[in-house]
Amino acid sequence: MLGEFLRTCRSHLTPTDVGLRAGGRNRRVEGLRREEVSVLTGISVDYYTRLEQGRERKPSARITEALSRTLHLDGDARDHLFHLAGLNPNLRPDSTHEQVHPELLHLMEESHRAAAYVLSPCFDILAANAHAQALLSPFAGTSPACGGQNLIRILFTHPRAKSYFAEWPLAVAGSLHTLRRHAVRLPCDTEIADLVTDLSAESADFTKTWQDGAWQDSTAAGLDRAYRNVVHPLAGRITLTYRVLGTAAVPGQRLLLGAPVPGSRSAQAFTYLAAMGGPSP
Repeated sequence: MLGEFLRTCRSHLTPTDVGLRAGGRNRRVEGLRREEVSVLTGISVDYYTRLEQGRERKPSARITEALSRTLHLDGDARDHLFHLAGLNPNLRPDSTHEQVHPELLHLMEESHRAAAYVLSPCFDILAANAHAQALLSPFAGTSPACGGQNLIRILFTHPRAKSYFAEWPLAVAGSLHTLRRHAVRLPCDTEIADLVTDLSAESADFTKTWQDGAWQDSTAAGLDRAYRNVVHPLAGRITLTYRVLGTAAVPGQRLLLGAPVPGSRSAQAFTYLAAMGGPSP
């Protein structure tokens, strides 16, 4: 039942409906391919195939919610999908999403052609769409589906950080500039203080840079420039133009939207990366 419903929903969508290329004349699949659903949902092709074939019948609430968004299900269809998965449709799929303001979460989910993720004031990644998960896949082992990742911790402690962030000093400057601003504006945010304490003990680079404070005078310090150039091990160098959005309802929470220039080499690499698939469940 679950597999049949997924196949039916998949067949009713085209790649252009979900922000992918339409493909050539030799496309033999009516609707979306399994691989395309897996990319957009952020699960492996093997896991999605098991769902359609009935070899896996109990997806988590997080995966079920992601499938409903990928397949563009309306309220009734979404509830039906949850029932087929043996879940309560009113179940919140991910505790980290509960922290995200609905306005930012909606914008993130609607950004089909951009890498979109929501950051907490201390730079925890609270939510990320499929494109962002693919872009950040070199760090996926830090925590499933990016939910527990922290961008500043990655910058200073992950062994791939300096090769991945093509302009690592700029990424550090933009991140610490914003973190310091949040620390001043949100003095009761213990998570910022805890992050600074932890990284001061874990990273000599962080301690030196944080205490030095030279980055505070950088005219380039800003999240819209911090992560614009990355070198992904599968797709090579990708340049994205970022927009940073916030909401007064949740001070310090930011939505980052990064997209390549249409027709550029980065756009081709970005499309290729999305087609390669996201992290496994």
